Amino acid sequence: MKILVVDDNASNREYARQVLVSHWEVELAEGGPEALSALADKVPDLVLLDLSMPLVDGWEVLRSIRAQPRTRSLPVVACSAHAMRGDKERALAAGFDAYLTKPFRPAELVDMIEEFLGAPSATTSGDDGWGGDDWSLSDEDWGEEA
Repeated sequence: MKILVVDDNASNREYARQVLVSHWEVELAEGGPEALSALADKVPDLVLLDLSMPLVDGWEVLRSIRAQPRTRSLPVVACSAHAMRGDKERALAAGFDAYLTKPFRPAELVDMIEEFLGAPSATTSGDDGWGGDDWSLSDEDWGEEA
């Protein structure tokens, strides 16, 4: 099962990827245009979508998803730092399937995804959540000279 994580903040994308990748296949998109392009190529099983992004925000991405017959029933979870009274209700009324407030704990995210996709069966790739099998830190990553 594949999850598309859409967030303009690289740290937020990476955090979600690290939490999810040991359970599901994860694709990342850094904004609305990239999300729409990814959705045109292949429909994932769920979209985790930031609401506040430049150019094309999450609200517009959702409208596009709901307007297309092949993605109309795709589960879309709004993910936002907006935690004011009424934000969740507004997102659900707009057509989001669920609402997750950032920052969230890993268990909150996994539980939310499991509500839609069920419990994961096994690790889906060689990616351990820290960059994959052939990724490692070098001395330069630590700011030290070799």
